[in-house]
Amino acid sequence: MIYLIFGLVALFSFLAQQSLKSKFERYSRIPTDNGLTGRQVAEKMLRDNGIYDVIVTSTPGMLTDHYNPSNRTVNLSEGVFASNSIAAAAVAAHECGHAVQHATAYAPLRLRSSLVPVVSFASQWMSWVLLAGILLIETMPQIMLVGIILFAMTTLFSFVTLPVEIDASRRAIAWLGQSGIATGSKNGNARDALKSAAYTYVVAALGSLATLIYYVMIFLGRSRD
Repeated sequence: MIYLIFGLVALFSFLAQQSLKSKFERYSRIPTDNGLTGRQVAEKMLRDNGIYDVIVTSTPGMLTDHYNPSNRTVNLSEGVFASNSIAAAAVAAHECGHAVQHATAYAPLRLRSSLVPVVSFASQWMSWVLLAGILLIETMPQIMLVGIILFAMTTLFSFVTLPVEIDASRRAIAWLGQSGIATGSKNGNARDALKSAAYTYVVAALGSLATLIYYVMIFLGRSRD
């Protein structure tokens, strides 16, 4: 049963990634109503929300866009930074949504930020601990339990991320319409693009949960022997 779940998660992950790529390419060919680039959209959204201490920068790669709360920067990928497309506007506004969350002390974002050091530590060691736990499960099952706890922290982080990402998209869509950057059908295009991005986070969280259950089953299976 668990292998069927893994197969379904892998399939949904592939489909979600393909859908995101397809929609980003499609909406990258549709210009915004006022021709603003991703950088200009980000700067305008920040100003409209009274945020003046966040810098908008360009970062290498495709769909590498992110908001960094530690140095207060909105980092837009090269294809978003200089593009005046609906896709670029949606992504830029979404990342600025995180900046607005930070400025307003949005609780789920604060929780996610507080988990970052723990998750960073867990991600660094959990694979090695789980491997050792599986190899030594008959003699030292405690190692496996520690590995499960570390993995559980990364799973928790995946689920805490969901409301943060969904809220950032909600803020982005609302502002794009109010500002006149993406209205009518173009606002729907932006919503569709961000919804596809949200699906990738949902699938990732479910995949992490399925993997966690798998390790727990291994541990419990040994305990019943």
